[in-house]
Amino acid sequence: MLYLVGLGLADEKDISVRGLEVVKSAERVYLEAYTSILLVDKEKLESFYGRPVIVADREMVENRSDDILAGAKDVDVAFLVVGDPFGATTHTDLVLRARELDIPTKTIPNACIMSAIGCTGLQLYNFGQTVSMVFFTETWKPSSYYDRIRENVKLGLHTLVLLDIKVKEPSLEALARGKIVYEPPRYMTVAQCASQMLETEEERKEGVYGPNSIAIGAARVGAPDQKLVAGTLQELTTVDMGPPLHSLVLVGKRAHDLERDYVRQFALNKETFDAAWTKGYGAS
Repeated sequence: MLYLVGLGLADEKDISVRGLEVVKSAERVYLEAYTSILLVDKEKLESFYGRPVIVADREMVENRSDDILAGAKDVDVAFLVVGDPFGATTHTDLVLRARELDIPTKTIPNACIMSAIGCTGLQLYNFGQTVSMVFFTETWKPSSYYDRIRENVKLGLHTLVLLDIKVKEPSLEALARGKIVYEPPRYMTVAQCASQMLETEEERKEGVYGPNSIAIGAARVGAPDQKLVAGTLQELTTVDMGPPLHSLVLVGKRAHDLERDYVRQFALNKETFDAAWTKGYGAS
């Protein structure tokens, strides 16, 4: 059996009891390590689980999935995913590959950012499409996410923005020389995301959002040091949310007064927050 086990969002103790039972009895245990990260290292997981853990990077999962699935018809293999197993499409591909090989699969769900973002006080029913923000470069500044946000804004819905992480990414400069050298890990911050969003708006000039649009920065959701801040996009361009992982929510105009009252407690500047809300950025 191939088990896809959700780990939750923060540390080694977020795994479910059922998930831990699978890990302790599996022949091999893999940790998917590129769509997201836990806030503890592999060694802490191994100590808590009492089992060795094999780190599965992007190259292994996408190009050497047969290594993961080897023997899974006869023994149990556990594939650990930060958050919920189906929070990333890559894991759907792994299940389909297992089915092609007649390997049975089971999924053990857990909390993920898509549900845990409710900690902001925004009602999950009022969220639209989730979008991803990648690191901009001098020559590559994709803005397809902007079109999805526009659709949400037209309906007055909140938008959850998932921020880019770069783990074990090959250096393009080294690749050009025929070598494989991995860049240091990078994790996008709320400030970087807010800056890039405003840069895209300045480029597109469609008025989907602006410097005074209300947004919420979320860091290390589910962890003891979870941090939430609310303010205008312009204010968030300078906020320091601390270590990763970060997410951002653009507040929709259908927001209820109860949502406003909850979010206001995280406001960087309550006067600015109230003024922006009154002008319609997030008001019902």
